[in-house]
Amino acid sequence: MGEAYIVSAMRTAGGRRGGRLSGWHPVDLAGTMIDGLVDSTGVAPDAVDDVILGCVGQVGEQAVNVARNAVLASSLPEAVPGTSVDRQCGSSQQALHFAAQAVMSGCQDVVVAGGVESMTRVPMGAPLTLAKQADMGLYMSPAIRTRYPATELFSQFEGAEMVAEKYGLERYALDEFALDSHRRAAQAAEAGAFDDEILPVSVLDPETGGQCMHAVDEGIRFDATRQAIAGVSPLAENGRISAATASQICDGASGVLVVNENGLRRLGVTPMARVHHMSVIGHDPVIMLEAPLPATDRALARTDLSVDDIDLFEVNEAFAPIPLAWLAATGADPQRMNVHGGAIALGHPLGASGTRLMTTLVHGLHRHGGRYGLQTMCEGGGMANVTIVERL
Repeated sequence: MGEAYIVSAMRTAGGRRGGRLSGWHPVDLAGTMIDGLVDSTGVAPDAVDDVILGCVGQVGEQAVNVARNAVLASSLPEAVPGTSVDRQCGSSQQALHFAAQAVMSGCQDVVVAGGVESMTRVPMGAPLTLAKQADMGLYMSPAIRTRYPATELFSQFEGAEMVAEKYGLERYALDEFALDSHRRAAQAAEAGAFDDEILPVSVLDPETGGQCMHAVDEGIRFDATRQAIAGVSPLAENGRISAATASQICDGASGVLVVNENGLRRLGVTPMARVHHMSVIGHDPVIMLEAPLPATDRALARTDLSVDDIDLFEVNEAFAPIPLAWLAATGADPQRMNVHGGAIALGHPLGASGTRLMTTLVHGLHRHGGRYGLQTMCEGGGMANVTIVERL
């Protein structure tokens, strides 16, 4: 079995709902990201064998195979194919896994993996709500209802509250974690830690009406305070989670360029990281968001690595209880997790978040001189991917 190498990794700066990236059609945003990956390495556009993109809201502007449409909106020749992946929040992490598997097998040498999501233009849950409005039914089939009779719909919000309760995470701890996410992200942005990973894109300046470059994550609250976070009402009556301790709705695109050893020789590029391990598990779809905990345990066991062998962790901050429960279960050093902040501050552009986290992880390993990095994220339906990379 061959190896899979990441030779380029980049992302757009996150855009708030209705914010700076809202004027971008998601297909064009993804196409621009593809061009950025190719341009950063000097790879000939016709050397790309495939494009695999994650996207959760595959309807409207993100329908009809957003990956293929992104190819057609990019500088790649139309001979390059594309396919779209939906593993919910882990969609682009799974796109990376598929790309790595393709090059490791030798079937392909150079693959773009990434994701895109415009949560402004295609609101979260649009495939479900639009189908319901058209009387096209729900995904909860009779067989699923028989298996889970107490569940009307699988709910990430209810799952997050269940995780908080199970691990004894009170409102104060969640608020503190959210504040820390903003502070870490603000410090990283001010120190230039994101400069090498962000692909600036042109947007309309709301103040001047002219064009400017968007290169700073719009969701970071540089002036975040404990009092302001504590003052946000909970999402559910008597709940522990508020909008301030949940990931931000976000527009964005991200991607990595994955090659094998033949690709390295053909293209003459230098690898940033080697994919050391990939796995995915299914877990309880009711509590839903707990899957990263057993997934991490299994990944470490399969690689004969301990949690102390990992220098940096990226655990998606879908809701504050998830990374906090993950820390409690794994015993990992909190100073190694989400060192540059997470989705509470940077945003969670659903299908783009997987390779957004990987981009931040790979660049973070280079910046901090670490060897191994581990990424995991909770996913709708009770799943979790784990990826371990080695800095080169």
